Amino acid sequence: MWPSVEVPRAEPRPEAGPQGVGSRRSSNISKLPAPAPAVTRELPSFSNSRLNSAIPVPSSPNEVGRRLGTMTRAGMERWRDRLALVTGASGGIGAAVARALVQQGLKVVGCARTVGNIEELAAECKSAGYPGTLIPYRCDLSNEEDILSMFSAVRSQHSGVDICINNAGMARPDSLLSGSTSGWKDMFNVNVLALSICTREAYQSMKERNVDDGHIININSMCGHRVPPQSVIHFYSATKYAVTALTEGLRQELLEAQTHIRATCLRPEDVAEAVIYVLSTPPHVQVGDIQMRPTEQVT
Repeated sequence: MWPSVEVPRAEPRPEAGPQGVGSRRSSNISKLPAPAPAVTRELPSFSNSRLNSAIPVPSSPNEVGRRLGTMTRAGMERWRDRLALVTGASGGIGAAVARALVQQGLKVVGCARTVGNIEELAAECKSAGYPGTLIPYRCDLSNEEDILSMFSAVRSQHSGVDICINNAGMARPDSLLSGSTSGWKDMFNVNVLALSICTREAYQSMKERNVDDGHIININSMCGHRVPPQSVIHFYSATKYAVTALTEGLRQELLEAQTHIRATCLRPEDVAEAVIYVLSTPPHVQVGDIQMRPTEQVT
C-alpha cells in the first residue's frame, strides 16, 4: 500500500571568492565525487481518489519537460551557464525540473540516493542537444555530513550554487497515535532538517561570492496547507506545514539581510513550468508562493 515513489515533485564554510554579483565561473563539475546515497520523496498510494489529487504524482519528467520545448523563456538568459542544485532529482518532479533547467542552458547538479536514473536523464539531455548540463551526484540527505560534502564539492569544482531547489521529501505511514518514532524522525530529517541545511548552505555559498540575485525554491505539498482526513498522513502533513513556515521565515530573513536573493514555495502540479516562471521574473519581482490546485478541490 505504501510503494516508494520518486516524485517530480536535500563542510566547512567555503572561503569568499572573487566572483562579483551575478557573475559566474565555469569549471569541470563533472568530476564531482559521489559520496553516500540521497533521499527522494516517497509518497503513499492513497485509496481515496479525492485525496490523491492533494498530492498528485505528476506525469513523467519527459512529458513535463518536453512541454517546455526548446523555447527559452524571456528572463532566463541571465541564468545561462550558472549552477542550480536540485534535490530528489532521480524521478518525478525533481527529474522534470532538472530537465527543464538544462533545456534553459543551466548547469544542474541533480542529487538523490541512487543516481542511475539521473545518469540516464543526463545522457538523454546531452543526446537531445540541450544547451545545459546535468551532473548526477549521490547524496544521502538524511546525513548532514553528506550534504556538507556535496556543497564543498560544488564549491571546489564550480565555485558555488546560484539556485537551490529543495525538492526531496519523504512520507511514511506513521500516524500520530500509533506511528513509530523512527518513521517520524525519517520524515522530519528529510522534509525539514535537510531542506533547512541545504537552504543555509546555498545562502552562504551565494553570500560569500557576492551573488545577490540567487533563488531558493522549496517544493511543497498541498498537505502543507490542509490536513487530509487520513491518519497515516498527519505527521507528513505537519512537516509540510513546517516547509510553508520555513519559506516565509526565509523570505523575512532575506529581507532583513537586505539581499535580493529570493525565496519561493511551490506546490504541484506543473512544478517544472512554475520553476521556470519564477526564475524568469525580473530580479526585483518576488514570487513568494504559488499554489497550483487540482481541478477537483479537496475538502
